[in-house]
Amino acid sequence: MDTSILTNAGVDINHGLELLGDMETYNEILQDFLTESETRVPKMKEFLDAGDLVNYEVLVHAQKSDSKYLGFMTLADVSYQHELAAKENNIDFIKGDFDHLMQETNKILTVAKQYIGAWLYGYWKYSNKNT
Repeated sequence: MDTSILTNAGVDINHGLELLGDMETYNEILQDFLTESETRVPKMKEFLDAGDLVNYEVLVHAQKSDSKYLGFMTLADVSYQHELAAKENNIDFIKGDFDHLMQETNKILTVAKQYIGAWLYGYWKYSNKNT
C-alpha cells in the first residue's frame, strides 16, 4: 500500500509501525481512530462549551494517545497541550487554542480518510482479481 498520502502530510509511519508492528494492524487501528473521532470530536466541543474540563481532558488524552500510536505527532503534541491545560483548569488557553486543535484534527482526519479510501479500493481491486 502506498503510504505517501500519509507521509506527505507529515505522518510518521515508522513511529506507528514501531508501536503497532505491521501495516495491517496500523490500518485497522487507523479505521478505529476514524470511527471514534466521529463522536469524540463533537463531544470535545460540547464539553468545552459546557465548561466540563474533566470530560474534555479524557477525550483529548485519548486523541493524544491514538495520535501517537498512529504517528500523528503534531496532533499528539497539540492534544497534549490541551490535556495539560484541562488538568490545570486553564479554560482560557483551551478556548484560545481550540481552533488550532480542530484545524490539526481535521487535517489528520481528511488525510486518514483519503488513505483509508485508497487502501480499501486497492484491497477491493486485488480481491476481485482473484475471484
